[in-house]
Amino acid sequence: MIYDLHSHTTASDGSLSPAELVQRAVERRVDVFAITDHDTTDGLQEGHETIAEMQLPLTLINGVEVSTNWQNHEIHVVGLNVDIANPALQAFLAEQRNKREERAVEMGNRLAKARIIGAYDGAKALAGDASITRSHFAQYLVEQGVENTFQNVFKRFLAKGKTGYVPPNWATIEQTIEIIHQSGGQAVLAHPLQYKLSTKWFKRLLTAFAEAGGDAMEVGQPQQGITERTQLATYARDYNLSGSVGSDFHRPSSWTELGRNLYIPKDCTPVWSSWPEIDTKRVSTAEQSA
Repeated sequence: MIYDLHSHTTASDGSLSPAELVQRAVERRVDVFAITDHDTTDGLQEGHETIAEMQLPLTLINGVEVSTNWQNHEIHVVGLNVDIANPALQAFLAEQRNKREERAVEMGNRLAKARIIGAYDGAKALAGDASITRSHFAQYLVEQGVENTFQNVFKRFLAKGKTGYVPPNWATIEQTIEIIHQSGGQAVLAHPLQYKLSTKWFKRLLTAFAEAGGDAMEVGQPQQGITERTQLATYARDYNLSGSVGSDFHRPSSWTELGRNLYIPKDCTPVWSSWPEIDTKRVSTAEQSA
């Protein structure tokens, strides 16, 4: 079975609607799939409804990706199998989205001082009803011809220390793991190599995450080499964490795709090993989210 437990829709900064995304997952032969939008669960209902209406052979897991602040680093934690009706979870996510909005306004102000006028309004228009993210700013700046790629926009304007960067005021890892657990979910450290920490600081992060009750870490992503995957699996075992996999899909591209190259080394315990047995008919879990 192919698992892909990290993806995004237009409910946050993805380019595909939930309906389009679950259909693409099926096309890519994914069996078990999680939608994990940034600080919102708004896309899940449409995903479940599409699977039910089209009778798609896909099990959809309720998920969310939460931005946290740890030692002045922005660390992302994915919640899997969360109860989206949990009042405490929804209140927590609403506060996170308020923080996103405040940060976005300040980013717009800083870019305006750099003579890039209208960036906030442009990014807000692109986000629509979704939570505004740096990706929306990057998309707007590319469309305006300021730079020609997302990567160049981040390097020049939106990365830490650059003109448009605003330090986030996210929740702590401890607060995030606690609320995920309160909603019945599992807390997964997302894309651990993207933080570009030294080995010393990475081990500190894993220690803090494990001590706060974290359940798993992502050990498999599409672009990953065998050495990186093996090393992450070793770290997962050393810190008593399960392993998860995810494409972190945002939009169709040449370097990442749903379900591509997603596997866990045999000596690493999968995060789904504690889940109820997946039905062999791969029926959607829509009824569980109702």
